[in-house]
Amino acid sequence: MAIQRGTADLPATADGRRIALVMSGGGARGAYEAGVLRYVLDDLPRRIGRPVHFDIVTGTSVGAIHACYVAGAMGQPGAGTRLADIWRSLEVGGVYELGAADLIAVPLRLLGLYARREHPAEAGIPERLAGVLDTRPLERLVRERIPWAELRRRIDAGAIEAVAVTATEMGSGRSMVWVDNREGIVRRWARDPFIIARPAKLGAAYALASAAIPFLFPVLKIGDDYYCDGGLRLNTPLAPALRLGADRLLIVGLQHHPTPEEEARLAPERETSYNSLAYLGGKVLNALLLDHVDYDVDRLRLVNGILDTGIRAYGPDFLPRMNETIEALRGTPYKVIDNLYLRPSRDLGVIATDCLEQHHPPTGLRRRLSHAVIRYAVHGVVAEADLLSYLLFDRCYADHLIELGHADAEAHADDLAAFFADR
Repeated sequence: MAIQRGTADLPATADGRRIALVMSGGGARGAYEAGVLRYVLDDLPRRIGRPVHFDIVTGTSVGAIHACYVAGAMGQPGAGTRLADIWRSLEVGGVYELGAADLIAVPLRLLGLYARREHPAEAGIPERLAGVLDTRPLERLVRERIPWAELRRRIDAGAIEAVAVTATEMGSGRSMVWVDNREGIVRRWARDPFIIARPAKLGAAYALASAAIPFLFPVLKIGDDYYCDGGLRLNTPLAPALRLGADRLLIVGLQHHPTPEEEARLAPERETSYNSLAYLGGKVLNALLLDHVDYDVDRLRLVNGILDTGIRAYGPDFLPRMNETIEALRGTPYKVIDNLYLRPSRDLGVIATDCLEQHHPPTGLRRRLSHAVIRYAVHGVVAEADLLSYLLFDRCYADHLIELGHADAEAHADDLAAFFADR
């Protein structure tokens, strides 16, 4: 059957600048990104009078899975709604495949007393080392529900300039950025010993490797090395998007910044939770996977301010003259980057706690065991179930996060319309 060239294949902006979508990671928190994307892909086009198009799409962890989905589905009617529906179809017992033996093994793995276990390669998913949780149902979902064939067609046709996902190489700790583009080569890449870029034809294995939360999820073998969550070093892939030539960044983060009033209300409940391993584990994951986001955005805006000040003080020749030296040192020039950063207006860990309190134990042994393991993620936690917020692949939680993401994006409708305007 012939495939017609659609609106998603049209050039992005009349001014020739490259727009990039940058998505970060956080396991089940990714439902918030799905809500933002439902507004950006389905509702925003009606406001601006044309489909939304990204030239470059990058993601880390669950953001890598979303990056591949967006690259294959943007421009199609209802693309954002279909992504939200995928999230709403999830339930804990359908994501984690646990039996009685697995439940016994969980504390042994936590203590490092359980022998290494491997899952053999199967149907496009490579060999992987088992984590605390068995996520084979989630692997099948990513393999079957992401439009991989359409992603491949668009990249090969040049309709999308580049898609990049990031993972962490376990042996060296370096960030590996897999770049998929029509040329099959990586250009415009700065010299950085800690961030390595390689061309790749993206598939489910690469997205799942990027999303493998260390220790909890299985790590995947690609080539000769094992890879886990890219967020350990590079959670918000601003650097790949910039090095691939982006001029504008739409960034979606997954961490709420509490107000002073929220901090005051949560303080006594945090003190109550300090002795909880689940509470501390959630805070560690936040530090590993979420805190990079604000740092990267702040640094980007600081550089923008320095460049703007230099241009105003020394004239339009300031940036070209400075870049003569910068390009020789780092391979890519500096430039002022338009950016819009969307993040949750509510604490996703608090929402996870509320959802679990309303959650009824499912039927069936495997689902009940999965539910029991997830409940352990809030053991001793009074308010902020951060660890749970990464693991609660459940319709109640997904519904709340999707609606929050959609509402937050809609609240920035004017900013989004200006961001996509030709300037």
